[in-house]
Amino acid sequence: MFNEFKNAFSRHNHAHVQLIIINVVVFLVLAVIKVFSVVTDFTGVFDVIHAQLSIPAPFFSFIQKPWTVITYAFVHDLTSIWHILFNMLALYWFGKLFIEYLGSDKLIAVYLLGAIAGGLLYLLVYNTIPYYQARMPVLGMVGASAAVYAVLVAAATLLPDYTFFLIFFGPVRIKYIALIYIVISFLGSVGLNAGGNIAHLGGAFIGYLYIKQLQAGVNWGGWITATLGWFKSLFAPSKVKVTYRKTEPRASSANSSKVSKASQDEIDAILDKISDRGYESLSKEEKEKLFNASKK
Repeated sequence: MFNEFKNAFSRHNHAHVQLIIINVVVFLVLAVIKVFSVVTDFTGVFDVIHAQLSIPAPFFSFIQKPWTVITYAFVHDLTSIWHILFNMLALYWFGKLFIEYLGSDKLIAVYLLGAIAGGLLYLLVYNTIPYYQARMPVLGMVGASAAVYAVLVAAATLLPDYTFFLIFFGPVRIKYIALIYIVISFLGSVGLNAGGNIAHLGGAFIGYLYIKQLQAGVNWGGWITATLGWFKSLFAPSKVKVTYRKTEPRASSANSSKVSKASQDEIDAILDKISDRGYESLSKEEKEKLFNASKK
């Protein structure tokens, strides 16, 4: 694991590690700010910064800082290490599995879609159901749980029969792990952390829908990948590209399109096979084709 964290931002298909590093860095920076704020008796400084990152429950407060529908998913409770620890462990295990088959771009898309879905459901429930207005903190919600739930459920939807070996429990299929997480959050939706658990359910739902739509040929996270690609291009060094005109037979172009179509048909067939019989039913060649396709 330590080797995976070294040079994480320069290695291919390491978005799960990159997301963990960002979460940990934000946690440590906010922790330092809070300590100095308390020691110097300027706690208002930390409160102002934290308020700009957490998503507020009242709708009219939210529309004044809409960016919080994303930023809250990179901030964690500073009163306990367990909040960020459990989230990052789940993100590492399930994110690594997700990336192996669908790549980094789609993991980042699922993470952000989960954050958005969890945040919006949190806002919807608070502002439409009176029961929750007395049970959710007005100041806001933080945590990557909704985003992590999206990754967890997406992985379980894609590879339901993939097996994790858990301490004390032995081999467990990830579809059952995901189901347990969802049940716990559903029961907790009327508990002390009602808002957080409702956000979990929103993230889980979008993770399921994302994979189902992807298997149907629709990438709900395409706009996220395109947006991030555009931002990266702004900071990428400009390069002079030299091209040479090359004459190719018309037949070659036709053959190329047929190969491309055949490859897409093969990928669709592989995804159907995973849906029916699980990832473990694939041959080595099928696994390689799926992995190569995920990098496109």
